[in-house]
Amino acid sequence: IWDSNSALQPATWGGWRCPKGGGGERHSTPKSRLKLVQPVIMWFRQDLRLSDHPALSAAAAAGPVLPVYILDDETPGDWRWGGASRWWLHRSLEKLNISLPLVFRRGRADEVLAALIEEVKPQGLYFTRDYAPWAGALEERIKNHCDSHGVACHRYGGFLLHEPESIRNGSGEFFKVYTPYSRACFAKGPIRALKPVPEIQHWQGNVQRPALADLKLLPTKPDWSNTLEEHWTPGEAGAQQRLFDFMDHGLHGYATGRDRPDQAHVSRLSAHFHWGEISPHQAWHAVERAMHEAEGKLDRDGEKFLKEVLWREFSYSLIHHVPSFPTKPFRREFEDFPWTDDRDALRRWQRGETGYPIVDAGLRELWATGIMHNRVRMVVASFLIKHLLVPWQDGERWFWDTLVDADIAANAASWQWVAGCGADAAPYFRIFNPVLQGLKFDPDGAYVRRWVPELSSLSNGDIHKPWEMAVPPRNYAKPMVDHGMARDRALAAFKTIKRVENP
Repeated sequence: IWDSNSALQPATWGGWRCPKGGGGERHSTPKSRLKLVQPVIMWFRQDLRLSDHPALSAAAAAGPVLPVYILDDETPGDWRWGGASRWWLHRSLEKLNISLPLVFRRGRADEVLAALIEEVKPQGLYFTRDYAPWAGALEERIKNHCDSHGVACHRYGGFLLHEPESIRNGSGEFFKVYTPYSRACFAKGPIRALKPVPEIQHWQGNVQRPALADLKLLPTKPDWSNTLEEHWTPGEAGAQQRLFDFMDHGLHGYATGRDRPDQAHVSRLSAHFHWGEISPHQAWHAVERAMHEAEGKLDRDGEKFLKEVLWREFSYSLIHHVPSFPTKPFRREFEDFPWTDDRDALRRWQRGETGYPIVDAGLRELWATGIMHNRVRMVVASFLIKHLLVPWQDGERWFWDTLVDADIAANAASWQWVAGCGADAAPYFRIFNPVLQGLKFDPDGAYVRRWVPELSSLSNGDIHKPWEMAVPPRNYAKPMVDHGMARDRALAAFKTIKRVENP
């Protein structure tokens, strides 16, 4: 895939493979080429799987494969992987390394690859495209180095269903509103067919092979990862099992049940998508097949899930076209919003000690499991931004460090949506009442009882507003702020900003 002048070109250009539709294509390679001593380097990134992997399929067809993973903490700077992400990454690499022994390296990816190219003299380099704000420049540097050393450089899709350049509105611009974006995606018709696990010839040459442990991804002092181990099975097999379980037990009723944190109508696939342990194409085909076999009984549920997959795609389109999206508001007037710098309020929010049960339950779930239910994420984010007037970027950074599915595009798009400053965002004056949200989406209090055990003995009527009891529980925090006061304060702050023309 190569984007020339912001248009996806289905052709070979400047040494890049440019398959139509973003799916990659298998090279037709004479068998005699497989006898060459020179390997092809397969650089793994957020594509930690063997099945439906366009870049790996092409690399395997081209020659003996040297698979490499590089931990690059330098290029992303402040956006290097957070603690929960590093734990997941270690476990996922551990599983992949069993099926396909990897060469592990750390350092700036372009410098590491340059050194490896000098060491093994490969005939080609293959990798899956990334879309982070720094990724384009990194990939350009790598391509230039390959060109100057006579090494073919091949970049493929596979992380997204649609490349960001391929979905445009009638004026040829990128979409800034989700609904027409999703309609355009559906209108493109069937996605590409899935690719099988390729036959891989392993390169037998000598190369230094540090251990995975040398990357030092796991927490040590203290080791807080035990609870994550109880909830997740990173790796491609775990991703496939999660998809099967969702098809069998979660898809039916998903359209309405996904808003209930006390129920199991969520896919829990987001981390597997993020690390590329399963492709969006695999999930899309599985849901379409289930819808077909159900003869219309799953249409509403299946369509709702597919739209959530497209929200992920929309988020990446935004971050591709607006690289500042993770740090700056899309709506420029919010640059002058009168935020507070209340570090104590932020810490209490992070610890789940706000005094609002549904908010505290979500933040404690996050700390214990590395995940938070989507409906609760919206309530939690709204509370930080609008009840406490803490900048959305502070919440985004906390999620970045604690989520196992900490995805730079979806994280930024979702926080900006709640803050009212993003593309197609909820209006700022939509301020969630955490009590009403709890009563509506956790009516029996099961979610709060699980994650806020000090309230487990309370009745359904009291559990979402314990401060109103004649004798409030002594071991639970009082509300940090009064909802009515906080709402009025947030609306007053919103009125101070001036409207400006946005991109």
